[in-house]
Amino acid sequence: MQIGILSKVIARPTIEAVFDAVAAAGLECVQFNPESAGLQPMPDEIPVALAERIRHAAAARRITIATVQGTFNMSHPDPEFRRAGLRRLKAMASVCGELGTSVIAICIGTRDRENMWRHHPDNNSAEAWRDMTACVREAVAIAQDAGVTLALEPEVSNVVDSPAKARRLLDEIGSPHLKVTMDAANLFHAGELSRMAEVLQSAFALVGRDIIVAHAKDLSRDGEAGQEAAGTGRLDYDCYLSLLHAQGFNGPLLLHALTEAQVPGCVAFLREKLIRQGAGQGLL
Repeated sequence: MQIGILSKVIARPTIEAVFDAVAAAGLECVQFNPESAGLQPMPDEIPVALAERIRHAAAARRITIATVQGTFNMSHPDPEFRRAGLRRLKAMASVCGELGTSVIAICIGTRDRENMWRHHPDNNSAEAWRDMTACVREAVAIAQDAGVTLALEPEVSNVVDSPAKARRLLDEIGSPHLKVTMDAANLFHAGELSRMAEVLQSAFALVGRDIIVAHAKDLSRDGEAGQEAAGTGRLDYDCYLSLLHAQGFNGPLLLHALTEAQVPGCVAFLREKLIRQGAGQGLL
């Protein structure tokens, strides 16, 4: 596995300076956020020249752009909001080749109009599933045309709030252009933290074969939990990483929900865990 980070964690005035700091931290890859290049989170356009500059800056520092962030609320109740998100997703997909990546991280979202990661009581409605699925189908068509893959992330606050629902969505869409970002800290509904190993094992049994990206953060409580830096909470990283390793996952393991000051400690924590798991051969 390659230890990486969400690029927005490291704020610098230029993209070259961002990648300098990423490399200096001993990180190998990033999930690229357009904000790191002075753009909006989901811009209407990414100039090709800028995308090529970003790719060259990363490559010069031996940093892989593992994924790009393409998150908008795919379950938003307003159809025009979803259409605008799809237009911006198409713009993002169109420059993935210039950026040097083929994976876009997406957010299934919620019925909340203001925050795509906040739970809403209508998330379990048939209308929410219908609207979300229709949006995902259009997004997957965009991905297929661009030759990229979308990575959805099951999150307890979202319409797809469990690996079981992620499996349902993957099966309903039925496309190789839709895969999974696994973030173990996002899987625990209220009352489930005491069954950590069982919840994690079930998640991997359901969607393990579709994981193409993994996240590394932590949590101290279940339900709509706050986000914490990897190694500072209660997540059983030995279990989590062993399940990734057993699945044959050898992709990006991306830190987020941390400050830049926490990066060295979290990198050291993950490095030690991966070496013990026998999954860190490329880390020394």
